[in-house]
Amino acid sequence: MSSLLNFILLDTAQVEEFTVLSLLEKGGYVMYPILFLFTVALFLFIERYLYIRKTSRIDENFLHNINELLLSGNIQGAVTYCKNSKFPIANLLERGLGRLGSPIRDIEDAIENKAKLEIYNMEKNLGILSSIARIAPMFGFLGTVTGMIRTFHNISTSNKIEISTIASGIYEKMVTSASGLIVGIIAYVMYTLLTTMIDRSINKMEIVAMDFIDLLHKPANKK
Repeated sequence: MSSLLNFILLDTAQVEEFTVLSLLEKGGYVMYPILFLFTVALFLFIERYLYIRKTSRIDENFLHNINELLLSGNIQGAVTYCKNSKFPIANLLERGLGRLGSPIRDIEDAIENKAKLEIYNMEKNLGILSSIARIAPMFGFLGTVTGMIRTFHNISTSNKIEISTIASGIYEKMVTSASGLIVGIIAYVMYTLLTTMIDRSINKMEIVAMDFIDLLHKPANKK
C-alpha cells in the first residue's frame, strides 16, 4: 500500500513539474528566434494599434465649426482651428485651407497628397509584421529538421531505439513546429486587425475630405 502511495505521489510531482516553460525549453535553440519574432510582433502591434486609433479620432462637431468659420469669412480662424486641433485628420483640412483661392482640383490634390502621407505613417512597419507571420512557421519547420537530426544522432550513438533516446528530438520537432505556427497565426491576426483599422481610417478621411469640399461651395452659393 505504501509503495502504491509513493508511486502516486511521485507521478503527481512529475505532472506538476511539466509546465509550459519546461515544454518550451524542450524546443531547443530554435525557440529563441521564434520567441524573438513573437516579442517584435507584439511590440509592433501595440505601437501601431495605439497610433492608428489616435489618428482615426475626430470630433463630431469639427466640420460644423469649420463650416461656421468659413461662412463668416474667417479663413485664418479656420486654419488656426485646424492647427490647434488634437485630431490628425485636421491636417488634411489645414492643407486644403492653405490652397483656398486655387481651383477646387488643386485643393483636392493637396488634401489627397496629405492623406497619402498620413496613410503611409499608419502603415509604417506593417510589412515587418506581415513578414513575421510568414517567417515564424519557417523557423518551426527548421526546428522540425533539427529535431529529426537530433533523433537520428541519438539513435546512431546509442545503437538502440528507446523512448529516452528519441524523446528529446521528438520534443524539439513538435514544440518548434507548434510554436512557429502559433506565432505565425497570431502575427497574421494582428496584421489583419491593423489593416482593417487602417481601412476604416481611410474611409473616415474620404468622408471628411468630401464634406470639406462641399463646404467650400457654400459661401459662394450664399452670395
